[in-house]
Amino acid sequence: MPLPELTERERRVLEAVIQRYVETAEPAGSRTISRRFGLGVSPATIRNTMSDLEEKGYLFHPHTSAGRVPTDIAYRLYVDSLMRAQQPPLVDVDRLNEELATSGVSAIEIILRRAAQSLSIVSQELGVALGPRLDAARLHRLELIRVSNERLLLVMTLEGGAVRTIFVEVAGQVAESALAEVTMVLNERLSGLSLREIRHTMGERLRDSGASALGSHELLNVFVQEGETLFDLPVGSEDAGVVLGQTSVLADQPEFTTGDGMRRLLELTEGKTHLAELLRRRTTAPGISITIGNEHSDPRLEPFTIVTAEYRVGALSGVIGVIGPTRMPYDKVIALVRHTSVLVSDILQ
Repeated sequence: MPLPELTERERRVLEAVIQRYVETAEPAGSRTISRRFGLGVSPATIRNTMSDLEEKGYLFHPHTSAGRVPTDIAYRLYVDSLMRAQQPPLVDVDRLNEELATSGVSAIEIILRRAAQSLSIVSQELGVALGPRLDAARLHRLELIRVSNERLLLVMTLEGGAVRTIFVEVAGQVAESALAEVTMVLNERLSGLSLREIRHTMGERLRDSGASALGSHELLNVFVQEGETLFDLPVGSEDAGVVLGQTSVLADQPEFTTGDGMRRLLELTEGKTHLAELLRRRTTAPGISITIGNEHSDPRLEPFTIVTAEYRVGALSGVIGVIGPTRMPYDKVIALVRHTSVLVSDILQ
């Protein structure tokens, strides 16, 4: 549904109301707008213009106040055509760069955790990141480590530094020579393949391996029989791979100081599986993805805006961004999310 057309004056007044409301969380009145923004027209003209904007659905009038508050479609218009693109503040860029640079060559999970925490701090919104879907991840190398006589630990290092460990049950103690030989065969025949490819072609690739050490054939047969399970890694941990920054930055905002607002915030942050599903649908969207208020298909998310960008490492991709109230400094937040997604991609590469 197309948005109602606005005159140039209406656009300027709407932009001023949005900026004022973002700054103060208080409904904006015509006299405040006139004094604060110097639009070159009288408070009476601004008041009439605000009334017209309310009729068109861009502002609403809380019963307890003489001022107006932007609606979700006002924020959408602002993001799409009124907002001026900007570079993230240099002090925030320096902080993000410093925090993520100290990650070094750490695992993906550590880098994403640092990125989400740093985004929370510099944006004063809730930083959020989603780990990549591992089905397309390529195996860099693997190692078999003896844990007990009947149990081995399979350590898989994937491209981008992700590490996953799986216990492998065996019938009896495996000789060191067989352990070494099977490790070599698995690396030779599986390294460089995606986990999906490994699951589907394990038997074929391990056939005629030429393994000769005592017990090697039996151990390889374990991988042939259980490869579908061993290499079917979950998207993330038990919380579905979602990493959150500091929730307290939202708890301090006016929208979430009431009992209902806090309840909605807790529902969002504690339901990580649901949040992961929501974010996973955004991994195929290039550039910045912004969903505002009632644009969400889930009514539970109507108090929130979600701003994300995709990061990539090889064939893997995930998203990073922020969640906040619909009243947020979109220009600053978008610039910070874009910069962080590029930074995370560069570090992972």
